[in-house]
Amino acid sequence: MTKDKGIFIKNIYYMLSYAFQVLKQSNYENIASEEFEMVQDLFAVILAKGVAKQLKQGLYREYVIQHENLAVMRGKLDMPETIRNRIQRKQKLACEFDELSENNLLNQIIKTTIYYLIKDKEVSNGYKSDLNKILLFFDNIEILDPSSIEWGRLQYHRNNKNYEMLMNICYFVLDGMLQTTEKGDYRMATFSDEHMARLYEKFILEYYRRNHTYLSEVRAAKVKWNLTGDNESAMIQFLPVMQTDIFLRYNEKILILDAKYYGQTLQTYFNRQTLHSSNLYQIFTYVKNQDKDNTGNVAGMLVYAKTMEKITPDCIFNMGGNQIGATTLDLNQEFKIIAKKLDEIAEEFFGKYEIVG
Repeated sequence: MTKDKGIFIKNIYYMLSYAFQVLKQSNYENIASEEFEMVQDLFAVILAKGVAKQLKQGLYREYVIQHENLAVMRGKLDMPETIRNRIQRKQKLACEFDELSENNLLNQIIKTTIYYLIKDKEVSNGYKSDLNKILLFFDNIEILDPSSIEWGRLQYHRNNKNYEMLMNICYFVLDGMLQTTEKGDYRMATFSDEHMARLYEKFILEYYRRNHTYLSEVRAAKVKWNLTGDNESAMIQFLPVMQTDIFLRYNEKILILDAKYYGQTLQTYFNRQTLHSSNLYQIFTYVKNQDKDNTGNVAGMLVYAKTMEKITPDCIFNMGGNQIGATTLDLNQEFKIIAKKLDEIAEEFFGKYEIVG
């Protein structure tokens, strides 16, 4: 389990499998039956299986600019470097050309992640052995400095779509990597709230998309500001974007969910524990602007991940004709109970429909 919220590591795998559909494929099916003491082991086995499958298909290659001194002209001539060669009595042409190569950013990130997982003392020896075997196929690929990786540069298309889940696993590992100053050993930090918050949000969205197929809309939608007046278009530029985490629709009814993963679910105000005011104001704003005709068909719910706190929110209010509330999802229990809770959230507002899966 993770140390901060006591989450079953197996549940992190289930959440990943919803966020990234590729984990439902047959080569990953045994992971769910394994027991993991550390989240690093989970990441190690996912990478080992995922990269092994990719090796069978062939590593992704892309054109990379190469600079070499050659006896014959190839590509574009680098004149300054060629002149330097002549001054040094080297009968070589400095050429710049594109070459289809496996030594590209995607494969470099994978090799870097495997390298650091192998050096991590928290990873079990069995998983390290699997990773070492894979590393043999990356001999001609460079290792990167994790802090220099520009994750925003990653782009996916038809030829490298299989890498998307692997890159996300690599991000979770490398973004949490710490180097100790005493022995120079590497270890992964605790799976942080920031990482979990992103996964938690994506998991809930994909859970409803896959299992509640009766819904006509399941997405992370933007809510438009309900503005009136002649200068509406001029003023909209000064207002922040209202981006929902999960937007569910069935016929005329809409349920907006805001996934919250915090160290503390409640705030203390004059010795009284209350919902975070900013969270409540946010969901209230989403609902009221979406329900511009005041139909009451729009509801909002804050879905907090359960912490170690004794008091957790589970309440719903009628605010100006709309249902707005907060509930808690306990990730420290069997996954079927987590799924049942998510089903009940939707059923409470939309009614009971046949659930897939």
